[in-house]
Amino acid sequence: MPSSPAATVADVYQLVREPIDAREVTGSLKAPEDGALVVFDGFVRNNFKGKATLYLEYEAYEPMALAKMREIGAHVRAHFGVHRLAIVHRLGRLEIGETSVLIGVSAAHRAAAFDACRYAIDALKRAVPIWKKEYFAGGAVWAEGERPAQQAISGPESSTP
Repeated sequence: MPSSPAATVADVYQLVREPIDAREVTGSLKAPEDGALVVFDGFVRNNFKGKATLYLEYEAYEPMALAKMREIGAHVRAHFGVHRLAIVHRLGRLEIGETSVLIGVSAAHRAAAFDACRYAIDALKRAVPIWKKEYFAGGAVWAEGERPAQQAISGPESSTP
């Protein structure tokens, strides 16, 4: 039996040091059998806990970060019925407004795409060794991790990535 077009396209897992081109990444995710594409575009805001942010720097333990991103992708594929998936995270210095993380998920139906995208960003924040440093006029701090949604902690139907 021939494979479907979605099966011939590899998922995207990248750590990059150049600006993320959301249009390029998400354009590769659409297929004729899809009815939904959900995208999470996380970008640098100009404040952190009431302080004006100048810029951010992201660091990662790259081999483990990519491995964890692939694990998240495998879990998404096994539990959400999606066709294509992209997880791209930027490293290095980022200015206000620049995309730091982009996740795109295509599926036949919107519910699967929304659920998978939410799971992927929450799992990434929880499990992938990427660290953010916030720079202010008066210094810098490593940002504390965000508390993930319960869905990312337990996974769908109480399974974990």
